[in-house]
Amino acid sequence: MCCGTAQAWAQIPAPVEAELARAKVPREAVALLVVDAQNPTAPPRLSHRTGAPMQAASVIKLVTTFAGLELLGPAYTWSTPVYVDGSVQAGVLRGTIYIQGQGDPKLVLERLWLLLRRVQGLGIHTVQGDIVLDRSAFALEGTDPAAFDGEPLRPYNATPDALLINYKSVLMAFTPDRQRRVAQVQFDPPLWGVQMQTTVPLSEAPCGDYRGALKAVFTDLNRIRFNGSYPADCGEKAWPVAYVDPESYAPRAVQGLWNSMGGKLEGTVRYGTVPAALLAGAPTLELRSPPLAEVIRDINKYSNNVMAQQLFLTLGREGKGDVATLASARAVVERWWQSRISSSSEPLDLDKGSGLSRQERISARALGQLLQAAYRSPLMPELIASLPLSGVDGTLKRAKVASPGSAHLKTGSLNGVSAIAGYVDGASGKRYALVALINHPNAASARAAFDALVDWTAQDTEDR
Repeated sequence: MCCGTAQAWAQIPAPVEAELARAKVPREAVALLVVDAQNPTAPPRLSHRTGAPMQAASVIKLVTTFAGLELLGPAYTWSTPVYVDGSVQAGVLRGTIYIQGQGDPKLVLERLWLLLRRVQGLGIHTVQGDIVLDRSAFALEGTDPAAFDGEPLRPYNATPDALLINYKSVLMAFTPDRQRRVAQVQFDPPLWGVQMQTTVPLSEAPCGDYRGALKAVFTDLNRIRFNGSYPADCGEKAWPVAYVDPESYAPRAVQGLWNSMGGKLEGTVRYGTVPAALLAGAPTLELRSPPLAEVIRDINKYSNNVMAQQLFLTLGREGKGDVATLASARAVVERWWQSRISSSSEPLDLDKGSGLSRQERISARALGQLLQAAYRSPLMPELIASLPLSGVDGTLKRAKVASPGSAHLKTGSLNGVSAIAGYVDGASGKRYALVALINHPNAASARAAFDALVDWTAQDTEDR
């Protein structure tokens, strides 16, 4: 066991206790742990309610990303194979192109463009058949982007997909043109069959809630429009938004980008599967993702939910090419947890592997065990490098700590949940594993308590 079970509220440092009291968060809603990162037998420096199973929000991503590093390896990459079935003559393919998704979390616009550019590099500019998108590697049910919090247009609610293209989102870039009194609007990727308003009137209003001022209408499947104006003082802004019909997003994005690249398609872009006869041979080409060590930096530093779920589901395939389900992913990670982190009854209730769930639970003690195991692992540098630096970058860029850069911490927040977990460098030279979980309606008001806890942990020479 890494951590003591002391319950004494008096152990909590005075600055932390004061901030919790100011936020009106009671002791029963808090779990705190500070322990030597390298020595699992050392008594904890701070321990409060460490055995209580609690919601940890995106801190759960620590479980998914460390499991990914250990089970897949930091150099692991996802493949997106392309099969060309037919003959090519004078730039015309008389046949079908199959694009097979295998869970790549980072098939963003630039990489989709590269994949299609490589197809064109085969001498294909006109496809007389179809482009078929195969996403059968994941078997998912009930993937409603509005299910969690009723905000289906928020990119963080994008649902996983074996062929996840650009997070099922459109990036709208606004550039003021004062001479013409309009803001130019660029949409990426272009979606086939969707009319996109390319200019919006400028206003002299202050740059406050520019998104509200635009009065955007996203509910029409075939058109994105604005009924308001854009404040000129805002300068250039970029606004990502999930497309209202995620089911049709990938076909629209592929055909829209293919057309914008000068390609022609006489058939359609549709969902389907690669024929077994083609799978028996090698793909025509394949696009490889960045390595896992790079992908987990996006997952942890910016708390990317759908990328975490893509990794979680990939673990469910166990490297055997099986069809992944959430159940298979949970089974794989739970087996890994029992053999690698804790064989005891430490609470670990997984759902999607991202923390975007009310079902997932973990204790501060279990997170402490994970952090200590990771610190002793040869993969420690990759995991720590993926965590936000306090006061420097990622989700901790605005953290108000005395020594910016003294802590690598994963953050988590849901309505009624705030959490941090990771590593803090003490002034003595010792490195600590720190976990803080709050489950209370006032959790969002207690962020200052986390900053105070990080500062107290870093100032460890005062304890000596």
